[in-house]
Amino acid sequence: MNWFILALIAILFWSGSDLFSKMGSKSDDIYSHWKMIMAVGTVMGIHAIYLIATGTPFSFVDIITYLPASFLYILAMILGYAGLRYIELSISSPVCNSSGAVAALLCFFILGDTMGAMQFFGVALVCIGVFALSVIEKKKDDTIRLQNGLSADKKYTRSVLAIVFPLLYCLIDGLGTFADALLLDRAIAETQANIAYELTFLFMAVCAFIYVVIIKKQKITLSKEKPKMLAALCETAGQFAYVFAIGANAIVAAPMISSYCIASLLWSRLLLKEKLSKAQYLVIAIAAVGIVILGQE
Repeated sequence: MNWFILALIAILFWSGSDLFSKMGSKSDDIYSHWKMIMAVGTVMGIHAIYLIATGTPFSFVDIITYLPASFLYILAMILGYAGLRYIELSISSPVCNSSGAVAALLCFFILGDTMGAMQFFGVALVCIGVFALSVIEKKKDDTIRLQNGLSADKKYTRSVLAIVFPLLYCLIDGLGTFADALLLDRAIAETQANIAYELTFLFMAVCAFIYVVIIKKQKITLSKEKPKMLAALCETAGQFAYVFAIGANAIVAAPMISSYCIASLLWSRLLLKEKLSKAQYLVIAIAAVGIVILGQE
């Protein structure tokens, strides 16, 4: 399948995962993120076991081979969650959402990957859209705080840690994508890489279960966690498409797929009936033009 179609599929499902994750997150549940890890790890683990059981070649060595990318992705995720203590929109900050551009630069300077002039223009439009959305979301958050009689997030604007966490997320997630491209190019096939990542996430889910249920004695009611399960299904489907898109054309696919945060705006408008500002519609249009250009190349 064409890398562009795979990238679109990844955007579709990851934006869905973003939406359902927000729907399933409960501000009064301090273990909500751990429960999300359990849901994603369980679904990914089931998918990995299914592939292996139906004859897909795989060995334990594949987990070790792909571990650098898995480790970086998971570390970025942990840092992203830790950053939430310092900024409510940490994952949506301009720095965090620039990881796709970081990956593209690494692929260009280290792997020697190239793109045509029109592809570069398309990628630039997508990156501008992602960055602009992040700035809009941050301003929107500050406005809501002021309307509610709260001050702007001083921890984010003044704390060194508030700068370090998003920066580390961006760099490590970008390195994870770069490691992905490098390993897929030279060491492991896409299907085996995906299974390795899914089994690694399953291990994380087991650790989360031990921490939340056994150590912290928290009860999990499946009927109340349906949004998390839907998010996990979307995350798994998106990851499957993502790894093949990155394997085929990492330098262009990485920044393009990072625009899933923009696509999630459309889901919010259609399903949650959230109103979008003119600036948000403009951002969507800019990114859409960039994606259309990439589809023509």
